[in-house]
Amino acid sequence: MSTETTAEFSDDAVLGGKLVLRQPRRGHRFGHDAILLAAATTARGGEHAVDLGSGVGAAGLALARRIDGLAVTLVEIDPALAVLGRDNAARNELSARVRAVCLDVAAPPADFAAAGLPPSSVDTVLMNPPFNAPQNPSPEPGRRLARTAAPDTLAQWLGTAARLLRGSGTITLIWRADGLDEVLRALAAGFGAAAVLPIHPKPDAAAIRVIVRAIRGASGEPVRLPAFVLAAADGKPSEHAEAVLREGAALDWSVT
Repeated sequence: MSTETTAEFSDDAVLGGKLVLRQPRRGHRFGHDAILLAAATTARGGEHAVDLGSGVGAAGLALARRIDGLAVTLVEIDPALAVLGRDNAARNELSARVRAVCLDVAAPPADFAAAGLPPSSVDTVLMNPPFNAPQNPSPEPGRRLARTAAPDTLAQWLGTAARLLRGSGTITLIWRADGLDEVLRALAAGFGAAAVLPIHPKPDAAAIRVIVRAIRGASGEPVRLPAFVLAAADGKPSEHAEAVLREGAALDWSVT
């Protein structure tokens, strides 16, 4: 990732320069989580994807860059970040397919409908919800808003996703690895056939994240996939990680 810094913002090149995203120098800044989430999201041209809690648009724009013809709506509660998401779409010549709306994920259905997101109108939802405990909040307001979760946050976000999705639509989310049981319990209310992809920093290290994909209204027990390892024991990025994080490749959901 290369960076050009100004007084308040930095312009960061990701996916080997396929995207250049402006973001605040202070507060919540996107990282590998957003790019991994985009790589894990399956969609096709002609479909509509929604990125809930999109920040400056990193995940949604990376997904739009990878999949030609995919329409993406970025949903972000922070007005300043929503504007940056819109501007980043323009900066990367994706405005024809990517739009940003300023909206709380917990807003009522009427507010979503007014923003062009009525029930059963979306093919896939991707999201990186806040997942830190409230008792350990960040002192920085932007990072605190993006990362601190109330007890009902996950259920609320999944409820919104279920409402937006068409029948058999797909949800893809990234979460703390130690919170996998929480995710699977929350998904049971409206989703099934979950696939779990653990993310490990190195081969001998514990997972730090899980990416979970599930289908609205489906049934079936969760399936755990082989781990995705970011780097070798010596710290050198793995070949698969390089392909995903620098070249924009999709993550492999096949069970081997």
